[in-house]
Amino acid sequence: MQQGLSERARRRGLAVMLAGTFLMWGGFFMVIPLISIHYVDDLGWAAGAIGLVLGIRQITQQGLTLVGGMLADKLGPRWLIAIGMLIRAGSFVLMGYADSYPLLLLSAVLAALGGALFDAPSSAAIAALTNEENRSRFYSLLGIVSGLGMTIGPLAGALLLKTNFMLVAFVAAGCFFVAFWIVLLLMPSVQVASGLHGLTDGIVMALRDRRFMLFNLLLMGYWFMWVQITISLPLIARAISGTSDAVSWVYALNAGMGIVLQYPLLWLAERRLQPLQILVLGIVIMACGLGSIALAGDTMTLMLCVVLFAVGRLLASPAQQTVAASMANPVALGSYFGVSALALAVGGGIGNTSGGILYGLGHDIGAPMLPWLLFGAAGLVCAIGLWLMSRNQQWIEQLESKPVVVG
Repeated sequence: MQQGLSERARRRGLAVMLAGTFLMWGGFFMVIPLISIHYVDDLGWAAGAIGLVLGIRQITQQGLTLVGGMLADKLGPRWLIAIGMLIRAGSFVLMGYADSYPLLLLSAVLAALGGALFDAPSSAAIAALTNEENRSRFYSLLGIVSGLGMTIGPLAGALLLKTNFMLVAFVAAGCFFVAFWIVLLLMPSVQVASGLHGLTDGIVMALRDRRFMLFNLLLMGYWFMWVQITISLPLIARAISGTSDAVSWVYALNAGMGIVLQYPLLWLAERRLQPLQILVLGIVIMACGLGSIALAGDTMTLMLCVVLFAVGRLLASPAQQTVAASMANPVALGSYFGVSALALAVGGGIGNTSGGILYGLGHDIGAPMLPWLLFGAAGLVCAIGLWLMSRNQQWIEQLESKPVVVG
């Protein structure tokens, strides 16, 4: 936990992170899921081309997050988070004007740059402001707030889309602009590193942590599944229901369950399982939910699959954050979370790109079940790998012990 901060300042910092998270998730999910609807269904662009845009955004953001993590160790997270919010707001304004593929791609890259500046610094700030006793509970609360943003964002986006896509993008930009001012004015000064000399010392430390790197390698399968909520799930919801309103139904159900069930579900799981075991269970349930969509032929069945996917996500998301924070060396929190973002960069980038391609390919060759079976299989491979790690007692002992400074 952050030393030198009063309890009041620490609580204010966590409150700022909760408010910023709500606005980030609300603004992001107001516009991103509707990109595939607007450009593929309404304008007739290829699903694979839009998947490529989303994939490039994902890879660029998480790849550059490495830089954001290093800078957070040196400069502190406050200004980086604020500037990142402002850049993301500008990218969504540009996206509102994007009527050509190069302009859409440029707006996506700009959005990635903003995200790279606030992603790792935000994670590092939360890890520094919490401790082992309250960290898991805070991540659960963060999940509820994220769920609220994920619920309200797509509903507002679907409503605004009836006017035009530009309005959706502008309102989403407004969310990030408000978050910029909240962070700038209210976020306390938080230190997320100590004892580092060179800019890349923390990165080297994280890259040499073999168990940490193996953990993130396996997490690529988790992120591969997770990002389908931004590309393939909106497309299948529209295809099965025949209306773009179904996209908001998927997000409302997925996020609404988080609001209601996040705390009690995690509380029940924590009574019997360790964080890594909860993560494995959550990923297995997510894989079953996505794989089951192969059999969904109507809206009700699709929503049942979304329920299963959501239950898995509710377990996996806070557990993944808790395990990552426990493994990160407090000497270089920003760098560790920057390196950890590479799992999302690769897994999420492949998931977004292949999600659109596989969805289109499945329909072109008359095998619509193909993408969903592959998504589920990727998740099961990830879960098996993490389960094997959980059986390694030496790794568990390292996870439960406090990290030490690496010479």
